[in-house]
Amino acid sequence: MLLLIIRASYILICVGAIATFCFSDLDTAPQAIRENPATTFILMTAIAMSVLLVDVLIPQKRVDIVSAVYFGLLIGTLLAYLFNLAFRPFFSMRDLFGDEGYSYYVGFSLLTVLILPYLCITFLLQTKDQFRLVIPYVEFSRELKGGRPLILDSSALIDGRIADMVTTNIVDSEFIVPQFILQEVQDIADSHDKLRRGRGRRGLDVLKRLQQDPKVDLKVRETETNSPKTVDQRLVELTHELHGRLVTNDVNLNKLAGVQGVDVVNLNEVANALKPRFIPGEQVRIRIIKEGEGQGQGIGYLDDGTMVVVENGTREMGREVDTVVTSVLQNNAGRMIFSRLVDGQV
Repeated sequence: MLLLIIRASYILICVGAIATFCFSDLDTAPQAIRENPATTFILMTAIAMSVLLVDVLIPQKRVDIVSAVYFGLLIGTLLAYLFNLAFRPFFSMRDLFGDEGYSYYVGFSLLTVLILPYLCITFLLQTKDQFRLVIPYVEFSRELKGGRPLILDSSALIDGRIADMVTTNIVDSEFIVPQFILQEVQDIADSHDKLRRGRGRRGLDVLKRLQQDPKVDLKVRETETNSPKTVDQRLVELTHELHGRLVTNDVNLNKLAGVQGVDVVNLNEVANALKPRFIPGEQVRIRIIKEGEGQGQGIGYLDDGTMVVVENGTREMGREVDTVVTSVLQNNAGRMIFSRLVDGQV
């Protein structure tokens, strides 16, 4: 909306300024303008509007609004002054312009004063994260609450553990939820399938919980709604553009991001990394609750959900027993502990 207002203002100012230059004082205007004021007006307006057309065709990006307008006006005006100062001797050449060089110089100056500030303002409005603008100085670094921003996938919102991680005070980075991810979660919440609808609503509840947490800096980033690219590809590109880290539970998205050099925070891997470490020889007390697949094996679970397979544990079904760790199996799906009963319990 702000860009639309700036563009509309630019059009009105250009038309008014150029019309004043071409029609108000024809006595002092160059002969070419006196003879063809309408043509001159159309030509100068077309030049000014061509800049607007090029700007509209450039993909939009965003940066701090007040700083961008302030800094854009400052730099644009300065550049216009330098351009006019540099080209002034050129318009003083009588061999090219005769006695009307100053009048041509006024027209050239008018175009530079109109075009350069506009280009600077819109460029800064459409540029994000390359540098930070702070009145009255410029700091060439992004201001982030913590480390690099965390871009949340729909699977991370639906999973819900990201909200629990925040309460531990180990995460202080900025969270970013793209608009298309929010729309995807909303579509899941509106699904006719009961299970799918419940997962979507949980994702929206987690997002609301993060927004209401005063310790969380969460932003919903506006993005293009109609894009031919897949959601995964758009997520990877946005994460790369923001120099952030992608938070997801999706294995395929994890692989896609890894191939393209984007850092990924997989919540399953984080959960596995925080589970207690066991080495062969350590003792674990476990309640055996069911039979395993192997002959005589019993199955129990630690508080964090880690499966413990106990050799000859079926005899102690339903009881808590002391076991000795024999080996640990670790993969992306989780951790599995193999153990045997402590001597004297069999």
